[in-house]
Amino acid sequence: MRKLLAVTAVLMATGAMAADSVKSTESALKGKGAYGSAGCGLGSMVFGAQEGPVQILAATTNNIIIPQTFAITTGTSNCGKSVFAMNGTKVFIEANREALAKDAARGSGETLITLSFIAQCKDTAAVSATLQRNYTAIFPAADAPTGQVRDNVIRTLQADKSLGCNLG
Repeated sequence: MRKLLAVTAVLMATGAMAADSVKSTESALKGKGAYGSAGCGLGSMVFGAQEGPVQILAATTNNIIIPQTFAITTGTSNCGKSVFAMNGTKVFIEANREALAKDAARGSGETLITLSFIAQCKDTAAVSATLQRNYTAIFPAADAPTGQVRDNVIRTLQADKSLGCNLG
């Protein structure tokens, strides 16, 4: 019975996928498409919001390569924003303040690359340039409180929409 259900689902999915337009498929693959009852995840990127038994394949695909819970937690695979982006960014800035100050002054470095990754920014080079350009506003004094520096970095990243940071 299970084999019959699986074969039927595959056949229905193939027919439904053929009926979809190229535009909606491209949108789904980029992670901007909607998802069906199987929820977000890799399956939603492949099958989109198609209705019916194809959602069984979507649910299965959601957990084969990248577990759906990982996708939800990290904000990948069509699952929206990461639950860690803001908190992870805050913790990273607080823990790496000294290195961040040095790299921001230079406009390059591992700390800026990591910060850009954690904040889910689109362009590390642009983040580095923005933090270097705003260095005196971010680090107003050598003894500025860590919380103030953290908040200044986050405000700077959020203020420049072209950076594409995902901080909520």
